[in-house]
Amino acid sequence: MKPPDKPCACPGADRAAAKEALRAERKRLREAEAAARDQRVAEALAPPANLPGKLGLTFAALIIWWHIYGLLPSFARFATQAVFGLDVQSHLGASVEFFLYDTPKVLLLLALVVFGVGVVRSFFTPERTRKVLAGKSEALGNVLAALLGIVTPFCSCSAVPLFIGFLGAGVPLGVTFSFLISAPMVNEIAVVLLYGLLGWKVAAIYMGTGLAVAMVAGFVIGRLKMERHVEAWVLAVRAGEAPEEPEPDWAARLDAGARAVRDIVGKVWLWVVAGIAVGAGIHGYVPEGFLASVMGREAWWSVPVAVVIGIPMYSNAAGIVPVVHALLEKGAALGTVLAFMMSVIALSLPEMVILRKVLKLRLLFVFAGVVGLGILLVGFLFNAIL
Repeated sequence: MKPPDKPCACPGADRAAAKEALRAERKRLREAEAAARDQRVAEALAPPANLPGKLGLTFAALIIWWHIYGLLPSFARFATQAVFGLDVQSHLGASVEFFLYDTPKVLLLLALVVFGVGVVRSFFTPERTRKVLAGKSEALGNVLAALLGIVTPFCSCSAVPLFIGFLGAGVPLGVTFSFLISAPMVNEIAVVLLYGLLGWKVAAIYMGTGLAVAMVAGFVIGRLKMERHVEAWVLAVRAGEAPEEPEPDWAARLDAGARAVRDIVGKVWLWVVAGIAVGAGIHGYVPEGFLASVMGREAWWSVPVAVVIGIPMYSNAAGIVPVVHALLEKGAALGTVLAFMMSVIALSLPEMVILRKVLKLRLLFVFAGVVGLGILLVGFLFNAIL
């Protein structure tokens, strides 16, 4: 009988396994060192946790912001001429300089404004807003609703839950509409960007007329007593009392401002760049007198046409303001441009689709008609007096 084979020693296989284990251990150590290094860098770059540290960081950021903002005109001119080799008097050169100047300018203004408003918004919650508006007289409620719409963190995309929550808390229908018109149309981003690009006069006119449209439209809708044209399931909802949230301290408010910059600017920057690109094309290639003839004061039909063109468009204030800037530079009338901007922001087709979920068609048409009429009056008024 043949004896069983003895196990064969394979020193080559053992050495290969040992080398593989050694490589795996070295890889693990390198990954651990990299993770520790990344953790140290993250801790070094993390914002300070205490209020004095946050205030110091905010102050330093404001100083850097101010210096960068002041360098933008010379940067745009230098980049256009020296980097791209373009004549700023040519169509392409004028468009490129406009784009290189307005893009960082608008984004810097947007970041500053969003940070400040993020801090302000830490004082407001949906529950607190409902409590402010509920139980007020209709006239006072329309005024408060329009004013609150400027600073509260809501847009046309949040129309349905806001509508349900406000009516469920007992806020009158007209007051609710004043808020829903003001919140997207007279938002703080549009006001500050208009101030930065076109001056305080245009910004004040826009804010004042937008508030007037929101207040009057809400009052008119409230007087029409059209609650029966709200979808029945909305009226059946009743908002419960939300628990009181603890009041944040100032360190938390500064954190809220920083989060707002990250969230909001991160969402709208592409719209901003697209709007500035359109504005740059208008600035460089549209002849000086063309827009004056099409969107000027003399063309009475320019205001309704601007509103009709604006309704199917979808943009936010950050994206449309650079286009407004370019239109005014090329001779378009202020009233026509304001009407166009308001229709894009307050009567956009997506908002109408969203509101259809809570409004019957008759009330939806009344809402669009009243707001549209107010926007037309604003356009005609300012074309007549300015």
